Amino acid sequence: MKRRTFLLAGLGTGGALFLGWALLPPRQRLIGRTPPDTGGKAVALNGWLTIAPDDTITVVVPKAEMGQGIHTALAMLIAEELDGDWQRVRVMHSPIDAIYSNISTFVEGMPFPPEADGALERTVRWMMAKTAREMGVMLTGGSSSLRDCWIPMREAGASARASLIAAAAQQWGVPPEGCRTAPGVVTAPDGRTLRYGELAAKAVDHRPSSVTLKAATAFTLLGKPMPRLDAAAKSNGTATYSIDVSRPGMRYAAVHMVAMGTRAAPTVSPEAARTVRAMPGVRELVTLAGSRYGDPPAVAVVADSWWQARKAVVALRGLLPTPAASSEATSTTAIMQSLRTAALDDGGVPFRWIGDAKDTLTTAARVIDATYEAPYVAHATMEPMNATVLFSGDRAELWTSTQVPGYARAAAAHALDLDDEQVTLHQHLLGGGFGRRLDVDYIAQAAAIAKAMPGTPVKLIWSREDDLQHDFYRPAAVSRLRAGLDDRGVLTAFVSHSASQAPFKALSNRVGLLITTVGPDRTTAEGIWDQPYAFPTMHVSHTEATFDVPVGSWRSVGHSHQAFFVESFLDEVAHTAGQDPAAFRAAMLQSHPRALRVLQLAAERSGWGTPLAPADDGQPRARGIALHAAFGTIVAEVAEVSLAADGRIRVHRIVAAVDCGLPVNPNTIVQQVEGGIIDGLSTALYGEVTVERGVVQQSNFHDAPLLRIRETPVIETHIVPSLDMPSGIGEPALPPVAPAVANALFTLTGTRLRTLPLRMPAGTVS
Repeated sequence: MKRRTFLLAGLGTGGALFLGWALLPPRQRLIGRTPPDTGGKAVALNGWLTIAPDDTITVVVPKAEMGQGIHTALAMLIAEELDGDWQRVRVMHSPIDAIYSNISTFVEGMPFPPEADGALERTVRWMMAKTAREMGVMLTGGSSSLRDCWIPMREAGASARASLIAAAAQQWGVPPEGCRTAPGVVTAPDGRTLRYGELAAKAVDHRPSSVTLKAATAFTLLGKPMPRLDAAAKSNGTATYSIDVSRPGMRYAAVHMVAMGTRAAPTVSPEAARTVRAMPGVRELVTLAGSRYGDPPAVAVVADSWWQARKAVVALRGLLPTPAASSEATSTTAIMQSLRTAALDDGGVPFRWIGDAKDTLTTAARVIDATYEAPYVAHATMEPMNATVLFSGDRAELWTSTQVPGYARAAAAHALDLDDEQVTLHQHLLGGGFGRRLDVDYIAQAAAIAKAMPGTPVKLIWSREDDLQHDFYRPAAVSRLRAGLDDRGVLTAFVSHSASQAPFKALSNRVGLLITTVGPDRTTAEGIWDQPYAFPTMHVSHTEATFDVPVGSWRSVGHSHQAFFVESFLDEVAHTAGQDPAAFRAAMLQSHPRALRVLQLAAERSGWGTPLAPADDGQPRARGIALHAAFGTIVAEVAEVSLAADGRIRVHRIVAAVDCGLPVNPNTIVQQVEGGIIDGLSTALYGEVTVERGVVQQSNFHDAPLLRIRETPVIETHIVPSLDMPSGIGEPALPPVAPAVANALFTLTGTRLRTLPLRMPAGTVS
């Protein structure tokens, strides 16, 4: 009895503590434990900005710049609320600190439909926001950067502005309420002025307890097209990527990695080792066991130059024993057949259901039943994986580019048997990320090599072949979709069951992000159950498959292929019902005016429904339309396509309409829509990785091609005006491309393509 009473009392205390914690607001994100580097002269007014005596404002950015323009957009948030002089604004990478942890990714990643906003959803999101703040995961991904920093960076700017006003008011002996700011200066009621640089040192003693943020209607900087802060450096070659890093006495490493499914490192015979060590410039051979971060067993060669290291690795491969082939199960043919079986099984985890869609199908006047497929796809970032590590026994330095600086540091520390705080991370610009640099395998690998050469900086660079054949790929996926129509051609039921590996769960397991390793992986089925269409009845489910092919987050993750599945299928249903595809979609968007407005804008600006002139060579053209919601943003695209005389698919024009909330920097939005469309079109036409017994068959851009300039269509971007909170823009323009093109090809030829990449059957004519 005493024991039961004790347990109940403890439970009650714990419950009270938990309730108390839940009711408290999330921990502040203004002042961190690790202050930003001020360079000795500047003053950090909080964890997000510093001001130097010469009035230079340095914005501290925790997000990776990988071409998406986020450093400029985030600097604009600070400058707007600070009333900073934009000509004096600079950016620097933040230190690793919990105040920079990504909260939005985890809150928006909850398995709720976008419109769900009941008490349960609000409570869960609130708890997740608090949990994410405590986890301290710094992450650039999920098109979350602007949304995640929207409040804290504006608060940081507003707080600094209030501090500067208070310092000036004290110096003048006037009430702060009578002072005002203009770009870079504080003005007294009598017209006297003080520059921000003159006030910064005193302003740190006047931090306000609360601030009021500007209303969107009062913005003077946000919403204006601004040139990117990194444009000049990237144009003149002075921008530094991690592959540019050079350290005194540095050596270079290249690697030979085993095929997927192989658990042991290659055995290097004494004779092979002597032969390789005798090659010009070779300094060391290092056998690597691989790690939990996903880097496979390998042998590394360290040399005076990377080309010497690379030549030695190629020679070494010819001296190694022939590896045992992996199982046939680690081959594309077997994997795709397994996924087809799983998709047809109709089991798995349900993500969303409305009514009894499966039962409704049995009474439908007509049922459309189709299966769609997508292959593995590699990231193929222009800058291949690389990292430089200097191990000094009890300390280490890491120079790299990463989307997850905390995990990058932890991976290096783990490989070197150090605590995280014993590793100093130097973050650089990313020559492409797209989710690939959410993984830290290459960093663990570089650190393991550097451990064998203490005191010597070692730069590991993967070749393009390494990069393509040892990626964490977008999963291959298969989806069976069914729809029911009544005798009037009205959709009555929508059923989807897909199968694939779980990319974010796989990533979470590698880096140790435990909170997302349990339960269903939302990213497997995102892009189909979370769309704005009002289906009368609906059932969406997914089966998680397991194969030896490593998978991870790829630009727009599940949206990238699920959008192709659902938008192509809806087009198929519309044609079966004898309805215009745009009108068919519009009928299901009447309760979602935001999405309807985007659809109508794309249709209007593309000339939807009007005749199309033939291509220059006389071949007919056709239009296709697709709409998709991802990362809080809605994009509709209309593609104009034709077929060349030899059957090649040609895309002439793509018109995009986008609603991403308040358009912080319209220039960046246009750039990201164009980049997403080009990336999506490249993948739609060419993207495919095939595997035979654990070996990826593609090796470089000759057999894994990307879209060429001459193939790139005219792209028009139309931004819907909005004062809503900004949403993602780095990824949402990619998913609608493939279905828009596929739908246009159907209109043009009558052939429905249900498999990516898009390839017309031999002999198809327009």
